[in-house]
Amino acid sequence: MSVTTPKGPQLARLPTVAADDASPRAKVLQPSGWPMPKGYANGMASDGRLVVTGGVIGWDAQERLADGFVAQVRQTLLNIAEILAEGGARPEHLVRLTWYVVDMDEYLTNLKELGQIYRAIFGAHYPAMALVQVVRLVEKAARVEIEATAVIPR
Repeated sequence: MSVTTPKGPQLARLPTVAADDASPRAKVLQPSGWPMPKGYANGMASDGRLVVTGGVIGWDAQERLADGFVAQVRQTLLNIAEILAEGGARPEHLVRLTWYVVDMDEYLTNLKELGQIYRAIFGAHYPAMALVQVVRLVEKAARVEIEATAVIPR
């Protein structure tokens, strides 16, 4: 069976599973007594088919980078959503995101807006995340690169 996924901006918000869907979900791993993290999970456990992305940056299908850090994050997350959809995954299947930024202060200064953008694209599902500052990315004008891992339940 072949599945065709439409391309383009219409994938900005992926459908989420209905509340009555009994499919198994990734389990958030929160050790007893640890403070609750804000905007990420300490760990995730899941069983199913793995969908991974390479390092995704904030450019469009014509390889034009969005202008500025926040715009690049938005486009990067939209690109990840499109890749996940291509693999049959939805935002709630995300178990890990690794962010590479060229300026940690740029990230920290924009946390509120980044959270709004994240929730608009992926909803209130927060996988395990890591954030790493790097000297530069392969594309010199890129400000952020994100790798994603999703697990589609069996």
